[in-house]
Amino acid sequence: MPPQYRKKLLLAPMEDITDLSFRLTCKRLGADFVFTEFVNAEGLIRNNLKTHRKMFIHPEERPIGIQIYGNNIASMVGAAKHAAELNPDVIDINAGCWVKGVVGCGAGAGLLKDPDYLEALVAEIVKVTPIPITVKTRIGWDNDSILILDIAQRLENAGIAALTVHCRTRSQAHKGEPDWSWINKIKDVVSIPVYLNGGVFTPTDVKRAFEETDTDGVMIARGAIDNPWIFKQAKELLSTGMISTEIDSHLRIHTCLEHLKLAIELKEEKRGVTEHRKFYTGYLKGMRNASQIRNSLMKLYTYNEVEDLLLNYLREF
Repeated sequence: MPPQYRKKLLLAPMEDITDLSFRLTCKRLGADFVFTEFVNAEGLIRNNLKTHRKMFIHPEERPIGIQIYGNNIASMVGAAKHAAELNPDVIDINAGCWVKGVVGCGAGAGLLKDPDYLEALVAEIVKVTPIPITVKTRIGWDNDSILILDIAQRLENAGIAALTVHCRTRSQAHKGEPDWSWINKIKDVVSIPVYLNGGVFTPTDVKRAFEETDTDGVMIARGAIDNPWIFKQAKELLSTGMISTEIDSHLRIHTCLEHLKLAIELKEEKRGVTEHRKFYTGYLKGMRNASQIRNSLMKLYTYNEVEDLLLNYLREF
């Protein structure tokens, strides 16, 4: 991200999670910068409607980045041109996804196996659009090939505006503790902003990331699914030393319903309700009989049914 986005809290791109309704929800709860789900380059250049829908930008959610992924340079260049037509604040290149189906075709973290190719791919994308290009990656493929210092320098030379680093290797996936010490090492060898990602689940984690590293910002992924208030709470903790926003049952239920209303406005009712089901685990976390209520919600198809069930549930408290 350009310099004006330093010391900010970012919502990470997450497949099947960071759709427009979730991005707007997180934005309203304090996220400074949000990203789309990762968008398949091949789908974009073939004008796949479902793929293009992932890039729709609402004015309220700016600043926003569109993340694209793929392995073929020509396809990625074409995808970047499509993304640029929507005038996002940045276009991000996914060089960190660990999922087998993505790395198996050389995309995502698979690009880390060939730094020369990754550098060439990024350089070609930078050439074709005035939109700032950023990259999200990992520290390496595995513990025997942690090449992030070399890769960071290559990417800066290729012309990227900022770098986000998930401080685990691809082989770790989401296992084990991320090694945040790499952030300062990377900042020693590049002059562009470097953002920390990985292992951020609480407001305290955000505060610790800023205290323990020289990161230019913190990107939050899974920590926002269970707690979309993490952005607001983290800002309270950073500015006052304490968290004033209490996440009680009332706040959980009503935020869930507001999020669902957004989804329905954007997707129509049946699709909005069914696709919202993935968020119930997070919103109901820690509440009594949550699994039973969630199972009941999975059978509903209208907003009124969901609202009645959740408000009746809330009255029990």
